[in-house]
Amino acid sequence: MTAPAPAAAPGHPRFALGVLAFCGVVVAIMQTLVVPLLPHIPELTGATPSAASWLVTVTLLTGAVFTPVLGRVGDMYGKRRVLLVSLGLLVVGSVLCAVSSDIGVLIAGRALQGAAIAVVPLGISILRDELPPERVLSAVALMSSSMGIGAAVGLPIAAVVIQNFEWHTMFWVSGAIGLLDIVLVLRCVPESSLRTRGRFDVPGALGLTAALVCLLLAVTQGGGWGWTSARTLGLLVASVVIALVWGAYELRARTPMVDLRVSARPAVLLTNVAALLIGFAFYANSLVTAQMVQEPTSTGYGLGASLVVSGLCLLPGGVTMVLLSPVSARISAKHGPRTSLALASAVIAAGYGVRYFTSHSLWLIVAGATVVAAGTAIAYSALPALVMRGVPVGETGAANGLNTLMRSVGQAFCSAVVAAVLANMTFVAAGRTAPTLGAYQLVFLIAAVAAVLALVVTLCMPKGAADEGTVEKRRRSTGRTSAVPIQEST
Repeated sequence: MTAPAPAAAPGHPRFALGVLAFCGVVVAIMQTLVVPLLPHIPELTGATPSAASWLVTVTLLTGAVFTPVLGRVGDMYGKRRVLLVSLGLLVVGSVLCAVSSDIGVLIAGRALQGAAIAVVPLGISILRDELPPERVLSAVALMSSSMGIGAAVGLPIAAVVIQNFEWHTMFWVSGAIGLLDIVLVLRCVPESSLRTRGRFDVPGALGLTAALVCLLLAVTQGGGWGWTSARTLGLLVASVVIALVWGAYELRARTPMVDLRVSARPAVLLTNVAALLIGFAFYANSLVTAQMVQEPTSTGYGLGASLVVSGLCLLPGGVTMVLLSPVSARISAKHGPRTSLALASAVIAAGYGVRYFTSHSLWLIVAGATVVAAGTAIAYSALPALVMRGVPVGETGAANGLNTLMRSVGQAFCSAVVAAVLANMTFVAAGRTAPTLGAYQLVFLIAAVAAVLALVVTLCMPKGAADEGTVEKRRRSTGRTSAVPIQEST
């Protein structure tokens, strides 16, 4: 059943890709912006180190919760409209952080910034709806890779600002760029006319939120609380119980928050598992590279690099991701996104192999980090293509939101594992405690194993079982390249 399409929002679709990709990069930069600042937060705000760590933890929590929820809201009420709301949250969060040094206000601002991560799956959905089919793969590849690109360039940008300006400046700048994003979206990005009808699943959204919060709190705080503490174990048990109850409800809901029957299809389920593993493997590269090269030379392996130099180590990887996005799209177009994801997993594993054996030379460290980034670029390009081919077109936003969520969960697990390894494998060098070289090598080994597991999962995906979606099929049959009318979801 179809209804008349609403009037499309004004925009310039030919500029939409560049604008949306820029939004994705900006949002990703926000996620890593405070990482170089964390060691100084207790001195600047009077907060404890554990409270300061929430400036990173809270973005993982809100990003994980809001990404699938806002993706679903976008499918139902307008993707561009919800994307603008996400960018608005980014601006408000940036202003809160810019005007205060109170740790509570800073955490609240960072929570709002984390919610803006939904921009990426919403942008992917808009591109799928609005672009001609021959441009979709390359456009989605760039949009998805914007997350990795932003993470790579965020650290050096933040390091330069911290060393040369008052620390609140970076939040004022991020707020101004967020406003620029809003203006560009209003002028250049059209509203998709494809929407899913029905009522928003409020109980489903609340259940998913509760399960995710319990899980991610346990994972991110377990190291400090103790992995066998009553608090950690209680949250893990609660997350499992809530997830089971939520799943039973979703299977009976008329318009579920997440269509579990679709998500259980091998093509979709294995893609989400691969996303979790790729998210884990990629994040290790970002977490340890800057810290490793900043370690003092007295450790025997550290290079004593400055904050800016350590951040710049990831910049070649960001450039590589930009360059490889169209290459990945061509590989997916010719051989299928399954082949692209398998290749990406192998490249990431090889990159960590380079890192394992080359930990004393700056240029070899940069080379290994860049190889990992290259594999990540290919993977992040292939994952949304696999998702879109496995779900109905009316669920694109929610499905890509769930896939992005799985990457975030993988990153959260990676953060916990890396923290545990580096905290428990230490020695005293020149009067200070530092992780051993073996600790960093173990992180590289674990990340390589995650990439190999992603390769195995990818090879288990069914061949040619992809559904390209009704929008592309309709375009091919009718020759249309514009959005299709609102459709009744079945």
